[in-house]
Amino acid sequence: MIWRRFLLTGLIFFNIFLLYNLIWSDNGIFAYLELKARHQQLKERLETINDHSLDLSQEIRWLKTDRAFTEKMARSQMNYLKGNEILYQFPKDTPAPAQQEGQRADGQ
Repeated sequence: MIWRRFLLTGLIFFNIFLLYNLIWSDNGIFAYLELKARHQQLKERLETINDHSLDLSQEIRWLKTDRAFTEKMARSQMNYLKGNEILYQFPKDTPAPAQQEGQRADGQ
């Protein structure tokens, strides 16, 4: 009878040890959930990068074969002009006119 108690006590401690390892160890459930979330993030990033790669491949093909596309890209990115064109460049952020102290916005 006493050996049954020792066996039962040993099995209970063994189950507690296994439960602890299942939940809080380096290979436990929390680590698994963290790795699963990281895996999902990497899959989404890979999908985004693959889409960008396909876009760049298509653009390379167009640059190699389509003369009109090549001209359009050169004109838009490098500000190339045709012989009879004038390029006007405006500042991107225009500062608001400063109001004088004591003067209202309607000028009075």
